[in-house]
Amino acid sequence: MNCPVRIVLVEPSHPGNIGAVARAMKNMGCEELWLVRPKQFPDPEASARAAGATDVLDAARVVGSIDEAIADCRYIAATTSRPRIHNWTVLTPRDLAQQIVACEGCAKAAVLFGSERFGLENDALQHCRTLVKIPVNPAYESLNLAMAVQIVCYEILLARTAPATTTQQETPPVTAEELERFYAQLAEVMDEADFHDRTGRGHLMTRIRRIFNRTALDQNELNILRGILTAVQGRRRAAGSGRKVS
Repeated sequence: MNCPVRIVLVEPSHPGNIGAVARAMKNMGCEELWLVRPKQFPDPEASARAAGATDVLDAARVVGSIDEAIADCRYIAATTSRPRIHNWTVLTPRDLAQQIVACEGCAKAAVLFGSERFGLENDALQHCRTLVKIPVNPAYESLNLAMAVQIVCYEILLARTAPATTTQQETPPVTAEELERFYAQLAEVMDEADFHDRTGRGHLMTRIRRIFNRTALDQNELNILRGILTAVQGRRRAAGSGRKVS
């Protein structure tokens, strides 16, 4: 069984940690590693720390943005070690693993890990359905990157060994790329209708993203929403041209 998870490291700063992550992934049967703007890679230290997992390291994809790393993924989660605002759903690694394995249509899921010092920026979370927080001793919460990756991959391995009840969907979940096209069209319609953030805080689109990211839209549902937006745009443009709208 192929592991349905892509591990995405965002701006990792230490090449040795990248190698250690590759080793942790291979231990747990996860082999797809993507690196977003790594500070130093490839590097001999990464190869040394990978030990027998140099195949994972050699196959790692290096990209310039999170968008590139997750474009074809249908379930996206981000790890966090601190509280976040905007009504996030926060799962344990075990709950996350069960959701990923239970979603039969999720051909590929991605789990994002931030840099060693700063974690993930809030902007990086805009693509995610949920957050993942590893329970640790509150008196000493420090986990290195490879430890965090191994815990998540371990829970996924367990869930794949004894999978939860599957969710049968009519069509596959949408990809991150498809969602971004929907958000772009929605922003156009909002702008055409002069619907803007009245609070002045600039959080409106963030909150709208959170609504739809939580719903796990499938492709038929997204087509319905985009069809509604297209119909609205058509009627507004027809009205603007002076034509009678029936």
